This record gives sequence, C-alpha cells and structure tokens, in this order.
Amino acid sequence: MSVLPSTLAGSSVLSRAHERAIGRWLAVVAAMIFAMIVIGALTRLTESGLSMVEWRPVTGWLPPLSEAAWQAELARYAASPQGRLVNQGMSLAEFKQIFWFEYFHRLWGRIIGLAFALPLAWFLVRRHVPRWLVPRLVMLLLLGGLQGAIGWIMVASGLRDQPAVSHYKLAMHLTLAVALYAYILWLVLTLLAPSRPEHHRRGDLGIALGARALIGALFVVITWGAFVAGLRAGQVHTTFPTMSGYWLPPGLFDLSPVWLNFVETQAGTQFAHRWLAAALVLGVALFWWRARRGDVSQPVRRATNMVAAMTALQFALGVATILSGAQIALATLHQVGAVLLLSSLVLTLRRSVMTLSR
Repeated sequence: MSVLPSTLAGSSVLSRAHERAIGRWLAVVAAMIFAMIVIGALTRLTESGLSMVEWRPVTGWLPPLSEAAWQAELARYAASPQGRLVNQGMSLAEFKQIFWFEYFHRLWGRIIGLAFALPLAWFLVRRHVPRWLVPRLVMLLLLGGLQGAIGWIMVASGLRDQPAVSHYKLAMHLTLAVALYAYILWLVLTLLAPSRPEHHRRGDLGIALGARALIGALFVVITWGAFVAGLRAGQVHTTFPTMSGYWLPPGLFDLSPVWLNFVETQAGTQFAHRWLAAALVLGVALFWWRARRGDVSQPVRRATNMVAAMTALQFALGVATILSGAQIALATLHQVGAVLLLSSLVLTLRRSVMTLSR
C-alpha cells in the first residue's frame, strides 16, 4: 500500500515541530551553560573554589542547615591547605562568603544535569528525537557527567599540598564547558535555523573553512587564558603592550626545556596568552577582509561583521584586565567575551555551510 502525499506531508510537519521543540529545549540548556561559565569565573576569581572540601554527588545539594553543621564545614575547610596557609583564622561569616559561590556553582551544575537528562528521557520515550540526533544527545549527556567529575578532580588537586588547583585541570574543566556550550549552540542553530542553500554563494565555503580555523585558534587562546588564571599570572605584569617595560620579560627562559616556560611560569603563560590573542586578532582581521571582498552571501557577511566586532571588544577587555591586575569584574567580562566571540564564530560557520550538517 502506498503512502498518501498528504500523510507524508503531515509526518514531515510533525517531525519539524519535534525538531523545533528540541531546539528550544537545547537553547535553554545552552543559556544555562553560559551562565555556568560566568558563575565558574566568579568562583575562581573570588578564590572560592576550594571552600567545599568534599564531593557528595547525591547529597551535596543540601547546604549546612544548622550552626553545628556550619561549624563542622568550617573545621573541614580550616584543615585544608587553603584554610591553613591562606585563610587561617577565618571567621564563619567570612567562610560563608566564599562557601556560597562554590555551593551555587555545584548546585547549578546539578540543575543543568537535570534540565538535560529529564527532557531527553521524555523526548526519547515519545520517539520525538530524529535518528541522527540520538547519539549526539547521548554523547552530550555522558560528557556532562564527565565534566562534573573533572570539576571535582580539579578541586581535589588543590586539597593536597598547595592551596591552588592544577592549572592544567582548570584548563580542561573550562575548555570542556566551552566545548559543550559551542556544540549545543551548533545543534540549536541547526534545529531552529537550518541552512538555506538558495542563499549561499561561492565564497561561503572559504568562510566556513576560516571559521573552523578561528574556532580552533580561539580554543588555544582560551586554554592559555586558563593557564594564566590558574597560575595567577594576570597579576604579575600589569602594563600593555610591554610586560613591565619589557617585550621579553625577565625569567621568560629560565626553565629547560624552553617550552616549559610557556605552560609552567607566570611570565611565560601571560606572554604566550598575549601573543596568541594578537595572532587571533590578526586572523580575524584577514577573515573579515576576505568576507568583505569575496563572493559571500549577506547573512554570512553580517555574521563576519559580528565576529570582527566581538574580537575588537574582547581584545579591549583583555587589555583592560591586564591593566587592572585581573580585577574580578573585568576578568569575568573577559571570559564572557571569549564565549560570545565563540558564539559569533559558530553562527558564522552555521550560516556558511552549504547543507544541513548532521
């Protein structure tokens, strides 16, 4: 028996409605992850990340509910490296100020997990998820759980000997969060604003290749930004364009082999972050120039304008953060700017591909 055209059309409309519903749900999740990145920046910059010295995945959503519980939490913190070496004698009121940052950071992570897992289960049970999307959503669920585990591994690295987390594990935690956000945003754009081939031009393919390259470069810059944050390197050279009057600051080549200086020392990581950012700015400028002069569709050209504007703003925020000695508000805005720049690049890539990428 053949399927009537009207039946096929109705099925297609229903499938598209399901895709839009999934897209709207994922948009909410992406916004929540964006907020999580901001909360994470504030938690790190206020030195609050080591205030909770235990990881209780199931029961940890409850804060201390009595004076005795608060005192016990403070006693555990006082025995940690940060409590003994940095905040010795901290009062309960002072402890609560840093505790709530880390507590809300962890609680928000749990809320994101529920906001992803429960609707996903509902969509799967109702068979509303397109076949091509199922493995991608399951992968995101697993990576989200891994992100929580990496967060604790990062915190645990600061609870042993030194009152600071491993900057490598901090970079892993941040870049995975940003990668999850970027991929979910890609899915949102795919589901809610699918590519329209009739709008594409010959030069869009080159823009797509350039956008992919710039996304990769931006992740490298973000990684070194995490190194700078983890080593507190943003506070050692607070001048621009030179570093305390030097183009090559003292101590830049102290370690052997030489490459260790650029991942292990304050001067080296800040130096690398500055020049990687400068290279990214140059790459974006060339990317924007090519879009202006090439045979590029208007939606893509507008997206590249957004990339150029966000790059200029992000570079300005980076300079301001350096000059302020990594002041909390500016440093947080600088991290937010990196995510917004990534968002503009993902949008540009989505608009420039010729077919619906699945």
